[in-house]
Amino acid sequence: MGGMSRSVGIVGASGFIGSAVAEEASSKGWRVVGFSRRDRAPGGSIAEWRRWSDAVDLSGLDAVVNLAGEPIDRRWTDAVREKLRSSRIGVTETLVEAMAGSAPEVFVNGSAVGIYGDRGDERLTEEAPAGAGFLADLCRDWEAAAERVPAGVRVAKVRTGIVLGAGGAAWAKMERVFRLGMGGRFGDGRQWMPWIHIADLAGGIVHALDTAEVSGAFNGVAPEPQRNADFTRRLAEAMNRPAVFHAPAWALKLGLGEFADALLASQRVVPGVLLKSGYRFRYPELGAALDDLL
Repeated sequence: MGGMSRSVGIVGASGFIGSAVAEEASSKGWRVVGFSRRDRAPGGSIAEWRRWSDAVDLSGLDAVVNLAGEPIDRRWTDAVREKLRSSRIGVTETLVEAMAGSAPEVFVNGSAVGIYGDRGDERLTEEAPAGAGFLADLCRDWEAAAERVPAGVRVAKVRTGIVLGAGGAAWAKMERVFRLGMGGRFGDGRQWMPWIHIADLAGGIVHALDTAEVSGAFNGVAPEPQRNADFTRRLAEAMNRPAVFHAPAWALKLGLGEFADALLASQRVVPGVLLKSGYRFRYPELGAALDDLL
């Protein structure tokens, strides 16, 4: 995409990941349009806010990034499951319908490493098949909705891992627990945890906007996944705290229901597409990422 005035619409622009993507896109010369259910004052890296409604206005946008989705880190009651689905699949369907009237050149849609299910030590590139379980099904349907774009729109689906960054829910919870000296492994700690620094997730998404060969699924994870026990030990060391506590699987399941299965799932996910397409990670390894965050 040439020219100076490329514009990207971001759904979820006021959220943790969305605001980081808005900033990154703006720094790379994109004009950023945010979508919101509420009126927003222009500010920061967002040049214009548009109202989110059933008749979404995508006019004049070269690209659309959809990061909408209710948080998953809670008990999955039937009502919560319905919210998780509608906030992801429903929003994606609304955007795809809007593209019939005004199609962007590229559409980057959210997804998650949850699509792989629980896979032990298997090394998971984007070619790996989907796994089983509620999250895998949710992600599969979410990605399928994104694929229904009009002909000619390039679709990239970012399968996000655990995002580490100030202001993010996962990092806030970890930091609080470990600062109190109450951190430790989940279950036996052998499960692989795919993580990524927020700067690289935002960087990877904007790289996908700018890079024609990023098409289909791409893993939004750092190149070095960590086993849960190693991750928690290194986080505790970086904070000068002990990591002696450990949350047994049965206690997690008692407190969190089926969501505990997602916490205990092993996903050794690697960012094959990002690396192959020339993305250079700012925080490829955990030590540097933790140094930056702490």
